[in-house]
Amino acid sequence: MKKYLGLLSTLIITGFSSSAALASPEPDRTVSCDVLVVGGGLAGTATAYEALLGGKTVCLTELTDWVGGQISSQGTSALDERTTQRAQLFYSRGYLELRDRIFQTYGKLNPGECWVSVSCFLPKDGHLILMEMLETAAKQGKGTLHWYPNTVVKDLDYNGDRTLIQAASAIQHQAAPGAPPLNTRFLSQTLEDAYTYDNSEYLTKSIIRFIAPQDKPWYVIDATETGELIGLTNIPHRLGIDPRSPLEPSSSSETGNPYCTQGFTYTFAMETMDEPQPQVMPDFYPQYAPYYSYELERLASFDLVFTYRRIWSPTTGEATKFRGIGFTKPTPGDIGMQNWTWGNDYRPGTSIDNFIYTPNQLQATGQLQPGGWLGGLRVDALRKAEEHALGFYYWLVAGTTDSQLGDGFKELHPNYRFLSGLDSPMGTAHGLSKYPYMREGRRIIGRPSWAHPDGFTIWEIDISRQGYTDDYYSQALPPEEYRAFRAAIAGLEAIEVLQSDALPNPPQRRTRSTIFPDSVGIGHYAIDFHPCMTQSPPEKPGNTEREGERQGAGTAYPFQIPLRAMIPQQLNNLLIAGKSIAASHIAAAAYRVHSFEWSVGAAAGNTAVFALENDLMPYELVDNLPAPEPQLEVLQQRLVNQGNPIAFPNTSILNENWDSWQ
Repeated sequence: MKKYLGLLSTLIITGFSSSAALASPEPDRTVSCDVLVVGGGLAGTATAYEALLGGKTVCLTELTDWVGGQISSQGTSALDERTTQRAQLFYSRGYLELRDRIFQTYGKLNPGECWVSVSCFLPKDGHLILMEMLETAAKQGKGTLHWYPNTVVKDLDYNGDRTLIQAASAIQHQAAPGAPPLNTRFLSQTLEDAYTYDNSEYLTKSIIRFIAPQDKPWYVIDATETGELIGLTNIPHRLGIDPRSPLEPSSSSETGNPYCTQGFTYTFAMETMDEPQPQVMPDFYPQYAPYYSYELERLASFDLVFTYRRIWSPTTGEATKFRGIGFTKPTPGDIGMQNWTWGNDYRPGTSIDNFIYTPNQLQATGQLQPGGWLGGLRVDALRKAEEHALGFYYWLVAGTTDSQLGDGFKELHPNYRFLSGLDSPMGTAHGLSKYPYMREGRRIIGRPSWAHPDGFTIWEIDISRQGYTDDYYSQALPPEEYRAFRAAIAGLEAIEVLQSDALPNPPQRRTRSTIFPDSVGIGHYAIDFHPCMTQSPPEKPGNTEREGERQGAGTAYPFQIPLRAMIPQQLNNLLIAGKSIAASHIAAAAYRVHSFEWSVGAAAGNTAVFALENDLMPYELVDNLPAPEPQLEVLQQRLVNQGNPIAFPNTSILNENWDSWQ
């Protein structure tokens, strides 16, 4: 056991409680950096990329050994993009470089000939491409990259009034002598071990203490997949469903529900073979079999599902269609990555099985106590999700039932093999992705600001194309709230509506998204839900999706990423990137895909560099809004000049109709 230093001379108040704490173990090494990026997904990679181009020293940590998150360690290497944005190639400069490098790697953008995207590729190549991009960015910008794979942040130290993070204690692990290589065991078997300081039978640990350069400020970026630092610090945040309100009128709950987050998915890869393969039913398969389904008759085709996210196709098959959807038939050697709602999605939604622990659950399990942090996740949910995914493979090739469609839809497809091994597309001995694909995590509540007295948040009505003419809204919202909701939608008539019993007639709808004066990035995607299930366990026979969760689903206007959504309360040198920005449950369903993650990461990296160069805090860039903020305007112009757009073409405040954006 490593030597402990004893009691701190000052209190470390984890979760802003008031308990005394033991210090972290004595570090094996101390590293200083201008920017500490926690989480190496797309947002974290983009943050590091821009900070390196800005000439800064960047420390980048990641639980797995791959950068890239969605396109690598989570296995969803199929770029989710909207038609108009893709047609104009209107993306951040780093995302455009990523697309170019994918093309250069394969000689084509879509080596998998998938039909869900214009680019499906192998996850391990996603990692390699991004590492090359970071190395190039460091050379071009004269920055320095310190890359720490297999590393998690365990503890944080603060200044006296807890407004600044002064240090981060992290644990880096490697396989213990005589133990299996990393990526052999399932994540559910290694997660809590990775967050424990002591060596174990399987892992040897080293303790790293990250600090700011001597006598200089630094910035910490939470780019983790679940908002880990948000949970560890317990700064104001939301989780799950928000209460129904005039700003979130389609919410499925009057009071909110923190346990119902979007489903998460262990992806896997399978290969088309010439001959039938042995298919062994897992012992746990009968437990999960009642869940699996093609979901809809128009999707009830094995070939359609296999090619949906096909990530490698050495030979182009015959062109075909199923219910109007065109694709090429599978041929031997094809590799399909599976990510299917009624397949390997795992969708717990109750207090006894939810995946991301709430503050109360963290407190009850001791994770908010000093030294108690173990990642903030329910390990049993990980274990069951792993079984669930492996069971889905067996259902695809050998299943004969369909939970949603009944008899006559599911046939045998034995000419496939499950791809596993450290050299497999997922890079794991068990064949599942190194980390599950996450659609939703903890979401901060921004600081109180103009028009946001309770804390800045991007809401459903800020981005949705909904007509909101359904009777649902007049019935679900009390009269006063319904008036306020209609006023918000009506826009120019808002004051008159709020001052009287009148309602806009005819009903109004938004014709564009909200334009934010502090925009530092862009995104465009549908409000896309993978709802939690109603009962526990999710795979319970006859279980249904939570009622009303899809009410808010639908298309969205192209939207912006306001800087206020990235600035948490209480901690001045912490920025939030990725899916944990200040967005509601419904809005977050659109603010989660690949190009958005890159754009928000680019914003975080540039904001940190700008703040360091100008000796200011990010909140100082927005604290006088709606009055002009000259320094904010300088940052925004820098982003635009770099090729990191902050608004879409022809979407100014003078253009009230954005229907051409699809």
